[in-house]
Amino acid sequence: METTRVTDEYSAAAPRLYLALELSAAQWVLLFCAGGQRPRQVRIAAGDLQRLQREIALAKSKLQLPADAPVYSCYEAGREAFWIHRALIAMGVHNSVIDPASIEVSQRAKRVKTDRIDAEKLLKLLMRACNGDCEGWRVVRVPSVQQEDERHQHRERERLGKERTALRNRIGSLLVTQGIRLPRRRVLPAPDQLRCWDGQPLPPHLAAEIERMRQRCKLLEEQLRAIEKQRLKALASEPGREQTRALMRLRAIGLQTSWILNAELFSWREIRNRGQLGALSGLAPTPFASGQLQREQGISGAGNRRVRTSMIEIAWSWLRLQPGSALAQWFQRRFGSGGKRSRRIGIVALARKLLVALWRYLHDGVVPAGATLKAA
Repeated sequence: METTRVTDEYSAAAPRLYLALELSAAQWVLLFCAGGQRPRQVRIAAGDLQRLQREIALAKSKLQLPADAPVYSCYEAGREAFWIHRALIAMGVHNSVIDPASIEVSQRAKRVKTDRIDAEKLLKLLMRACNGDCEGWRVVRVPSVQQEDERHQHRERERLGKERTALRNRIGSLLVTQGIRLPRRRVLPAPDQLRCWDGQPLPPHLAAEIERMRQRCKLLEEQLRAIEKQRLKALASEPGREQTRALMRLRAIGLQTSWILNAELFSWREIRNRGQLGALSGLAPTPFASGQLQREQGISGAGNRRVRTSMIEIAWSWLRLQPGSALAQWFQRRFGSGGKRSRRIGIVALARKLLVALWRYLHDGVVPAGATLKAA
């Protein structure tokens, strides 16, 4: 068995303080340890950075560590996002943000779960990682403030679109109760222009409710148009949009999908091979092989859902708008003559191949085989 390499940075001889943070909305559980000693637990109010800094200094004193001893910490990625990581880095702490789904857990049907137990688990894994064993978890790559901010625009657009659809569906459902059916994608008329099945106007309370929802729909549409204007302006004038414009040069890829792929994946991720691409998008296969049992469980679905959804949309458009490309012809040979289920399976495989081809197109300038570009 190969011996795990221990770097000088993580040498066990150097005194250091380990810190695991278990976060919640009201309070944080801090667990300190300096090696073989019993962990020291402290609870502080959530977000109290000054108290956190004092507790780190006090823990060094209690555990008999020098004041300049390095501090290594970790916490699970969650609703707090990355501001705590940036605050710890500013304090001089070596922090890691951990993917919660990657942490080793007991396989028992029932297991005890408390904040202290979770913090102890994190602390043990942190000490293992600092001594070279990083197999117990996966560290999240933290984006910069600008890279994180880039993702807000299209995510807000997604939420506003869902709100608008929900309101339109609700208005349609209420009108159906009065025998009124609106055509799809029609501009919502004012309630005083509508008549019930017997030619009578809408009941007053129902008309008032529909009018309020119609006004909210109007506001949402204005906000969506404002976001589109901001994106078009940024695409035309701001530096660093070369990858988005390059993706849009390919037929079957528009502004929305190219923006999502660039902001969520290509602009800041360090991608080394196609395996990492499959894992980041959740399009990687998950085989189950034990003894004589061999079966495929489908895609992992563990990656970025927005990238995965965008790639499925692009794959369907690719078949329609890039029929002469090598990938479209591969799909037709393998799945074109099959049924609906076979085509749905095939479109996922096409999405993964297409994602790899787009990465090579942006990274190496290699246009996907047989693909056509839009006119300038």
